[in-house]
Amino acid sequence: MTSGTARGTTAGPAPAPHGPGGAGRSRAGLISVVGGGFAGLTAAITAAESGAAVTLYEAHSTLGGRARTASAPYRTNEGPHALYSAGPHWSWLKQRGLLGPVASVRPREALRFRFHRGGALHRLPPPALLRLARTPPELAPVDADFMTWATGRVGAKGARAAAHYVAVALFHHDPGSLSARFVQERLHRVAGLPPEARYPLGGWGALIERMASRARELGVRVETGARVSELPRPSDGPIVVATSLDAARRLLGDPRLRWPSGRTLLLDLALTPHRADPFVVSDLDAPGWLERFTVHDPGLAPAGEHLYQAHFPLAQHATKADGVTHATRLLDAALPAWRARTSWRREALAAGRTGAVDPPTTTWRDRPAIARAPGLYLAGDQVAAPGILSEVSFTSGIEAATLALKDLGRARLHAQRG
Repeated sequence: MTSGTARGTTAGPAPAPHGPGGAGRSRAGLISVVGGGFAGLTAAITAAESGAAVTLYEAHSTLGGRARTASAPYRTNEGPHALYSAGPHWSWLKQRGLLGPVASVRPREALRFRFHRGGALHRLPPPALLRLARTPPELAPVDADFMTWATGRVGAKGARAAAHYVAVALFHHDPGSLSARFVQERLHRVAGLPPEARYPLGGWGALIERMASRARELGVRVETGARVSELPRPSDGPIVVATSLDAARRLLGDPRLRWPSGRTLLLDLALTPHRADPFVVSDLDAPGWLERFTVHDPGLAPAGEHLYQAHFPLAQHATKADGVTHATRLLDAALPAWRARTSWRREALAAGRTGAVDPPTTTWRDRPAIARAPGLYLAGDQVAAPGILSEVSFTSGIEAATLALKDLGRARLHAQRG
């Protein structure tokens, strides 16, 4: 394995001169984790808690991946981020004291939730959307698309509104074309009452900092600014590749590592307050989501400013300008005189970085497998693991680390017998 010069804080001995595969250092019994995002940190902590020696390599100068939070004055995440309290990572983080302070949706802010449909804002969603959201996911078929199945239950208009609403958990331009079971699982979660969504105070970066501290306390050697370009031999120790699927495909040279994802315009906006500003606007005319994150954490922006984060999914042929046009239309409907009040704005196009989406006839089990070869494992949000949003990264990180630990156990047993 080769890498760039490591510039971050480390725990343990200095790296070998040529990176993690260089000469002068034995790797027997070592688990290497490539990628320092949520999946990689979860894998590293899991392995280290079982007593394994772990080294984590992150190409960026800071940890976090898509869970990074930008520096002040505008502490944005890469698109709207939330933890869901019914997910498996919630209790895992809480048990380890890593969850930290979080905010939930307060009743008075729930009253400032708006639905954009028919070109206007409404306080309540269509009744058909609510009826569909209460339908158990198990009733939705895997082999039919969501729009066809939902239309049969609540009619085309209600099905379309539900498909556009659930885009908040998909970052996909056409949720109705995806597997009915896949979409319904997410609709049931994101539209549940009371709301599952929780917001780490300080942004997701604060959660990542706690996880990184825990990893170092356990003896994980963390190398930042270390871009891995070549993996070592499997005999050198188990490896967990916890990068994006695109990066993993290049690193492993495996063209099979592909799965559909979303493509979306990310919009961050800071503006001076107005008494009519909503908390959330869900666009039911076309997939889009606008959320004011300073509702929960005023410190995410300078005093006296609201910080909104939004996403507007795009088809493959659509341009960034198309996304901006959609965003402008929603902003005009939702935020009075927003142009004159804007103090800061940022736009970005995210492609292949929004998690896996499952077409009809497929489930999470059909995605690229976690176990790629003896001693080589994948983790991330586009691999074969259950859950929604960051839960896929978490679950796959746990599974990859568990498999790597089993490899170490077999190697030790073989050495003892030899």
